[in-house]
Amino acid sequence: MSSTPVLKLYNTLTRSKEAFRPIDPGNVRMYVCGVTVYDYAHIGNARPLIVFDVLFRLLRHVYGAERVTYVRNITDVDDKINARAAERGISIRELTEETNKVFQEDVKALGCLEPTVQPRATEHIGEMIAIIEKLIASGHAYAADGHVLFDVPSMQDYGRLSRRSLDEMIAGARVDVAPYKRGDMDFVLWKPSKENEPGWESPWGRGRPGWHIECSAMSAAHLGETFDIHGGGIDLVFPHHENEIAQSRCAFGRDVMANVWMHNGFLQVEGEKMSKSLGNFVTINELLHTEKFGGRKWPGEVLRLAMLRTHYRQPIDWTVKALEEAELSLRKWGAEIGAIDLGGEGFGSGFGAPDGSGYGGGFAGVDTVLDALADDLNTPFALTVLHAIGNGRELDLALKLLGIDIQSYAQWVERERVGSVNEGVVSSRIAARNAARAVKNWAESDRIRDELAAMGIALYDNKDGTTTWEVKR
Repeated sequence: MSSTPVLKLYNTLTRSKEAFRPIDPGNVRMYVCGVTVYDYAHIGNARPLIVFDVLFRLLRHVYGAERVTYVRNITDVDDKINARAAERGISIRELTEETNKVFQEDVKALGCLEPTVQPRATEHIGEMIAIIEKLIASGHAYAADGHVLFDVPSMQDYGRLSRRSLDEMIAGARVDVAPYKRGDMDFVLWKPSKENEPGWESPWGRGRPGWHIECSAMSAAHLGETFDIHGGGIDLVFPHHENEIAQSRCAFGRDVMANVWMHNGFLQVEGEKMSKSLGNFVTINELLHTEKFGGRKWPGEVLRLAMLRTHYRQPIDWTVKALEEAELSLRKWGAEIGAIDLGGEGFGSGFGAPDGSGYGGGFAGVDTVLDALADDLNTPFALTVLHAIGNGRELDLALKLLGIDIQSYAQWVERERVGSVNEGVVSSRIAARNAARAVKNWAESDRIRDELAAMGIALYDNKDGTTTWEVKR
């Protein structure tokens, strides 16, 4: 198998899987819509983070780490942010800094590499104003009543990405009726700000950008007017990505904004749409640090593996069972690599591990995993291949291609095991052992030592008896 496979990606724009050909192999460029930092990111937000991190890793492997530029933005100006800051009685800056800090920690726990650039919307207001001015000058936008709006009918092939009829687009866009709009579909590029709202001076008065223009400005600033890949969740196809395309193409006079558009499927929780009203709304942070889901905390590696078990374009059902199955696989692989001591645990047939057939005479390895990923990120097949790899070192390398660090998972297991030790019980057993040793009851002393050893506790004796102990793997 080749270590540099031909990469094929499904392009939402053409509705087909195509061989990927970068504009410049020396600088492969990808933009992915990030989060709006008004609240902690939920598990649905984790899916594009993980999916496009896998693609980032694959692109780095194929083209070289220094030849891939990955931009994932941070939206830090938005009406949701304004509302949440007011609700909590804190400044907008306080809210966005606090939320972004937690977001960065959560993403790191999920095993995601840091993007090449993480631009903030508030750092690119000047670029947004410049694009809006271009759109007005070219007749694709107009100013009205302190607002600037994109004139949708001015773009003949608007709607090409989502392939929706006008009626469907009007319904999907949740059109705001306003007297200053020329057409129902026209969308906001700039809007006026009240005194208590964040705002910047512009040719149209003090105001702030619309959501869509932010990504057009940030992608152009860091990747150029046309780039290779634009990604995000399927919910962003319309209106967000459709409107990005309209703004960028019309401002820069280009036929395309990005050559390949990729979208991950929806996520539901235990068979239902995630919502706060149903009580099944769960954040990444809650999964990592609380017992809200399944009555326990989950390590980032388990969350990542559970996400990758489903192909990125398919809908995913986020369940406790799926997490448990992912953890079983991690424990099995950790044992095979030598990072985890299972203490005689067995696994039965619950892993769905193949016998090696179908891989060219039983062969399965890193190259086979690479070929699976090169086929439109076919992570389910890549994971099946992992179960057939017999060499611990090669298994470790293949897992790293998926962003799964088995050593990190092993450390989490160890921390949890240490944290679960009841120090009072250990101290009580040591006291009983010292009492047995004092009366030369060596059989009882040995029994207690063995009992503690089974709990993973190592004792250290001296002339005064057992005074120190530690948790051993």
